[in-house]
Amino acid sequence: MSANSSTLDTPIVVRRSLFFLLLVLLTLGNLFILFKGLNSPQAMDQAQIAREISRGNGFTTKFIRPAAYYQATQAHPNTPFAGFGDTYHSPLNPLINAAVLKAVGADKPDSWKMGENQMVFPLDRVIAAVSTVFFLMAIGVSYLLISRIFDPKIGGVCALLMLLCETFWSFSLSGLPQMLLMFLFSCGAYFTYRAVEESTEGRMAMTPALLAGIFFTLMALTHWLAVWVALGYVIYAAVAFRPRGILGISVLGMLVVAAIFPLIRNADLSGSPLGTAFLVFYKGLGGNEDMIMRTQDLMTQPPSLDGLTTRILRMVLLQSTDIIPFLGGIVVAPLFFVSLLHPFRRPAIARFRWAILLMWITGALGMAIFGVSTKDSLDPNQIHLVFAPLMTAYGVAFLSILWSRLEVVIRNPVLRNVHHYVVVLICAAPFLLAMPQKIRTGFNYRDRGGTPWWPPYYAPVLNLGLKNWIKPDQLCFADQPWAVAWYADRLSIWLPTNKEGFEKLESAAGELGTKPVGILVTPMSYGTTDARTLTEQYGDLTALILDPRVISAAQPNNVTLFEKAPRLQSMAKRYPYRNPLLGVDLMYYSDMPIRRSE
Repeated sequence: MSANSSTLDTPIVVRRSLFFLLLVLLTLGNLFILFKGLNSPQAMDQAQIAREISRGNGFTTKFIRPAAYYQATQAHPNTPFAGFGDTYHSPLNPLINAAVLKAVGADKPDSWKMGENQMVFPLDRVIAAVSTVFFLMAIGVSYLLISRIFDPKIGGVCALLMLLCETFWSFSLSGLPQMLLMFLFSCGAYFTYRAVEESTEGRMAMTPALLAGIFFTLMALTHWLAVWVALGYVIYAAVAFRPRGILGISVLGMLVVAAIFPLIRNADLSGSPLGTAFLVFYKGLGGNEDMIMRTQDLMTQPPSLDGLTTRILRMVLLQSTDIIPFLGGIVVAPLFFVSLLHPFRRPAIARFRWAILLMWITGALGMAIFGVSTKDSLDPNQIHLVFAPLMTAYGVAFLSILWSRLEVVIRNPVLRNVHHYVVVLICAAPFLLAMPQKIRTGFNYRDRGGTPWWPPYYAPVLNLGLKNWIKPDQLCFADQPWAVAWYADRLSIWLPTNKEGFEKLESAAGELGTKPVGILVTPMSYGTTDARTLTEQYGDLTALILDPRVISAAQPNNVTLFEKAPRLQSMAKRYPYRNPLLGVDLMYYSDMPIRRSE
């Protein structure tokens, strides 16, 4: 190697070394200093399902949705609550987490208990670490792909933008499957581009196109909404690759084969091939998914299809107007849509963007039908994120073309890369500005393993308290049953929408050998909405939900709502003992006095 070549390589080595150093620091810092535990109901739900799988119990859950139990009893009367089969989640992410939990010994009932001074559940960090590994792998695959499409410089800029994206880190640490989705999509996109290259050069693209189909099929098994992205690829492959239609049909066949077992299993457990997952459709209809899941009798809540087309179009338009938050706040990513008008010289680059667009359109249509919102920063249906790296690459490339044509840049070559630094600073600003305060907070709680997501989650009282008060063959009702199932490792039913539903489930549970012994009320219910909405969501159980707030407001007088409400007096007699777990903010109503170790 010549001296001149070595000189040219030195800056590259330095930049890559600094990038990897930053990657390591951010990964370790987010997982061990800044980590606050899981904060997504779906992530906790998948985590506790993964633990059941690791124990050899199959795809079962300790979080019982009233709607899911209604479906199960329609197919199999007297379905037991213990070993209840889940038909809500896609299988791949829980299976991967189950393998990791098995490897670290989390399958044993008394393993990984929290210490007396710990604030964050240790297994939360394990689940988040798995998600983070997929995020880092997605960065690597995206860098290789973007460098192949454009050049290593644009690949490096996009990798840095991914690493400094606050939204990406939030999803990584949440335990949701979006980072696994991003990794699989990046792999699928890599082989799609290889197929496009083969096609533009007049060669058969069978092998890379089928490999891309395998990764998109795995996406569909990671999140049911990703089926829509895979359908976009099916359409593109059928049109773009020779022999026409054969590749599209082949990939569609992969999707069908992969879906056969989950569909058969769901039909057996719930009477519907789509299981409880189909009820997410209510969210897309402008309704309330939580209300449907808490409904004990689905016949009383038929879906309204009036104006369905209009609502779907409205949701598509709303996604378009909120596209920057959906793409992780990377402001340059939406320039992808403008770059569609630019005649790129290389045919592969020009054709590949239409594959991205088609998959994004079908994905957006799926999200419009089943619902997605920017109000929830960790919306489990948010799969726009997987498109962010490639859209960012096209946006940066298009911006670079415009920048290079400016007269001032032509006269001053030293300015040719300035736009890259500006883009990185603008996109990374939210992440960098929030970091100092997060670091201070993290170091203040480092002896306790981190600070919890309170409100509404406080793992210590569930793992060290509630777990000891509820026996393995008992259960409780709760407004955050996913947290009870994950942290306390106990059966829990989501509080129904009314007293009749509560008593019906209570009676069924008792008859089937899983006696209900308590009710947990947390800020998850009373602290997230106004009183009017609360009444609509809980009906005659509203007095129970508001009881902790009334007790707090009326102190030192012992004024209560639960036992005073005429319709709830019978319930209050069955669960007469109030147990403040964290002041009155976490209240557990039990059927027997609780003996605390402290």
